[in-house]
Amino acid sequence: MKKVRSLIVMLAFATVLNACKQDDPPLPDNLAQFEATEQGFESDKADTEIKLTLSRAAEANTAITVDLAPTGIAYGTQFSTAPAATNNSLTVTIPAGSSTGSFKVTKGANLFLSGTESIKFSIKSAASPVLVGEKKDLMLKFSSIVSTGSQMKLEGGEGGAAAANSVFVDFSNNSQKSVARTSWDFGFYSGDAFRVIVNNTSGASVWPVNKTDLAQVTAKDVVADSLAVGGAIGSFKLYDNVQGDLTKTAIAEVAANDADNKVYVVSRVGGSGQVPNVANLIKIRVLRKGTGYTLQYAGINETTFKTLDVAKDAAYNFKYVSVDKGAADVEPAKANWDLQWTYSLYYTATFPYSFSDLVFINHLAGVQAAEVLTSTVSYDNYGESNMATTTFKGERNVIGSSWRATTGTVGVRTDRFYVIKDAAGNVYKLKFLNFHSADGGVRGYPNIEYKLVKKA
Repeated sequence: MKKVRSLIVMLAFATVLNACKQDDPPLPDNLAQFEATEQGFESDKADTEIKLTLSRAAEANTAITVDLAPTGIAYGTQFSTAPAATNNSLTVTIPAGSSTGSFKVTKGANLFLSGTESIKFSIKSAASPVLVGEKKDLMLKFSSIVSTGSQMKLEGGEGGAAAANSVFVDFSNNSQKSVARTSWDFGFYSGDAFRVIVNNTSGASVWPVNKTDLAQVTAKDVVADSLAVGGAIGSFKLYDNVQGDLTKTAIAEVAANDADNKVYVVSRVGGSGQVPNVANLIKIRVLRKGTGYTLQYAGINETTFKTLDVAKDAAYNFKYVSVDKGAADVEPAKANWDLQWTYSLYYTATFPYSFSDLVFINHLAGVQAAEVLTSTVSYDNYGESNMATTTFKGERNVIGSSWRATTGTVGVRTDRFYVIKDAAGNVYKLKFLNFHSADGGVRGYPNIEYKLVKKA
């Protein structure tokens, strides 16, 4: 009799479980669409990337067919695409587990354009079960544009709170550029001063040695513990000023007199307070070479070193290098980005600390920003007339981490938004939509919305 009762209970429980499963709401449609409906292709760029997004990660490799209709420019001779198009149609495959895909448009060599040329891209179809979303058309203009606004999912990449990428956003062009945080080691300033930055986004730290000959510096010249930084451990002198003050870089300004330029020991990756492995440390010395730089570098115990010359380029804030790969493609040209979203060494109270989801503005190019509380004016109602009472600031970390909360009520702070004045004078209002599972987002892939307030 007990066995019969147990069987009845189990059947009843299974019935309830099955009913619950049947009552679970179905997932919303997974939509394929362009990241924006309009994008510019500046005259100084040889190629540009067009991005496609899905509402959520694809369950299987998903083919998306895109048609193209050029105006004033011919495929094959004046421009090409990768993947290649056949009969004005190309296919992009978004791999399983990913929610983004892209294709590249490249201008022909020695091409002279009037700026009126354009290509209309249209999503023709998407492999089932994915459907085509509202933003199915994108107009690529062969000139700079000033976007009226859009929504965008930032491609921070995998890693959650320690997302793998830094993301550079250009509001006026509806574009973003994702760069692996560990893809570079040093940035060489292209302005008037001779300054070198270390990679705060990888948690790098540096220690000066009172020697000028790399061959004479070994692991005996540094205590590995002294390079530990982050997690409330270490000193602010180990990494670059987070407000972006170039007079406070961890590496002193490169002197004109070679004898004044000391050797530095560098831990290339850290940020969580861990003591680096001595075998992974490198030593560097930077000299001036004409209007540019020469980087000398070697492993901590190596007696010979390699050199790398770096020329300044006025179109960029910094020119970047990796000691593994040489020149590194990191920031876009300084006129082509407004803010950076990233994981980075930062601070809490009076201690070095690594933060997720930091937002820095392109202060060196003249970008400014302001925080506006919704108790003053709502995001929707903020307009050009409100700019007179908006105090713009030029510090790199005007936004910082203030846009989100990771304790208490986790999620985007809905009591504030931001106003950005780009280097050209265009003014945008910006709000963050989500960034965490607690507010409907995905860590590493925050969603933003921005709208043009005033065109320069």
